[in-house]
Amino acid sequence: MIKVVIADDEENVCQLIRGLIDWKSLDMEIVGVAHNGVEALELIKTLSPDLMITDIRMPGYDGLEMIQRAKMIKDNLDFIIISGYRHFEYAQNAIKYGVSDYLLKPIKKEDFLIALNKMRERYIQRTEQMSNEERLKQRLKSDVDKLRANLFTERLLKKGLTTNDLTLEMINETYHFSFQSGLFQVCAVKIDCGFEDQYNNTIQILEDKVTQILNNLLKEQCFDMEIYLDDSITYCILNFDLDSKKSIRKLMKAAFDELMVQKAVFEQHEFTLGAGTVVEDVGQLKDTFRAARYAIGQRLLLGTGKFIENVTVHREAQRESTMLAELNKAMGVAIEVLDKEAMLNCISGLKQQIKTENLLSGEEIFSLAKHVCEMYLTHLRNNQIQIQYGDEFYEKFCIHANRCSSIDQLFEYLSVMVGESLDVIIVDKKQADTKPIRLAKQYIQQNYMKPISLEEVSSFVGFNPTYFSTLFKKENGGNFVEYLSEIRMNKTKELLRETNLSIAVICEQVGYNDLKNFTKSFKKNVGLKPNEYRKLYS
Repeated sequence: MIKVVIADDEENVCQLIRGLIDWKSLDMEIVGVAHNGVEALELIKTLSPDLMITDIRMPGYDGLEMIQRAKMIKDNLDFIIISGYRHFEYAQNAIKYGVSDYLLKPIKKEDFLIALNKMRERYIQRTEQMSNEERLKQRLKSDVDKLRANLFTERLLKKGLTTNDLTLEMINETYHFSFQSGLFQVCAVKIDCGFEDQYNNTIQILEDKVTQILNNLLKEQCFDMEIYLDDSITYCILNFDLDSKKSIRKLMKAAFDELMVQKAVFEQHEFTLGAGTVVEDVGQLKDTFRAARYAIGQRLLLGTGKFIENVTVHREAQRESTMLAELNKAMGVAIEVLDKEAMLNCISGLKQQIKTENLLSGEEIFSLAKHVCEMYLTHLRNNQIQIQYGDEFYEKFCIHANRCSSIDQLFEYLSVMVGESLDVIIVDKKQADTKPIRLAKQYIQQNYMKPISLEEVSSFVGFNPTYFSTLFKKENGGNFVEYLSEIRMNKTKELLRETNLSIAVICEQVGYNDLKNFTKSFKKNVGLKPNEYRKLYS
């Protein structure tokens, strides 16, 4: 029996939760009720529940603080939080601490049952209490789910492949569908949360809500229906009869309205629903899939928070190629000299060109941004510039860029990624350039007493004398001879102050062969002859 604790400061809400569900049928038992955070923590300590249903805001410890403390008491305790529309910050933060699901007030029985069944499955898997029969059922379901998902991964999401060769019989047999003659349509729900990491953790829970909404509203109207999650996009294939065409469209609109309710809680997240064209042949599935994907791509131009349908797919591949070719030259020059400002101007100029011309679709704009990222990495490689985690750089860009909801946000992220990586590269390059100079200085300091030359030191650091001389002067502010002389003169002053060695011996110890030349150099640098300096400072 799964032990449940309810925590809410409103007694009527607690009573509602108690009476709304047949708990025994779920193999659950309410073992305690708390009206504030302090009481809730005490019940966790004494009753060790498996599931807690809690309001996000309560007296004592509020829901968020209570969840943090509760996880310290019992790490595997599951939570379902109850949230009002105004408490989206609490809801998002609670999910960071491992909350598994949330419900909006007023609580709907159907949504509540779905959440509880999900918690029950988690509990059974965690405690390994599944019977052999249940394990078999779960394994079979998992196998069927994988087969059905293969339709997306093998056909719809793969470039260059179509579904023209597929028939109803082939799809049903190969991918375990129950499609019937009628109409087919793909719709797609896009969740955007920007490129910052702080909101990414809510996407999975929101995708669960999207799946729940689509199933609740559309499944009964379809012969068959399949949902596939691809990062922040939820795709849905619908198969229905001709008479249901209008009602399906209405139900899609109702699903979109439900998504807007979720938006009230998760304020930083944007939703877009794109509907593909309705087709009569299962072989045209790729066409309706492309149209749905194209529709959600248009949010970059039309804005999020829209139900986008009836779009005409068009391609401007030639214009996209021309833009990339023009940009490639400018990028090459900027990367060659590591000019960050010029590189960012390239990106900014491309964005302005896209917005001014208004020729490309949202899908093409996103593709263009990805190509720019690839070109940037290619130019770095061509210039033999190492970038740490190069593959991960592109992968990270694609994932987070796909969660951007506008052209401005997309290109802002591209600029941030490129700018930050160039900052690191420029610092590393500067350190790499100055390292030979540091080695040369160290060599000079250790060998100043010998008759060392520019050729000897440049050979030691691996440069030709001309380049080394130029680099040394640029980094040090003075040339090699001046630096060597400075080291020798400083050592001379030290020996004159701190020893009784003769001037001739000191001359020899600091690398001079000619006493007259040594005395002349010392007076030029210090303004005094060596013996005069000794009298004043020894």
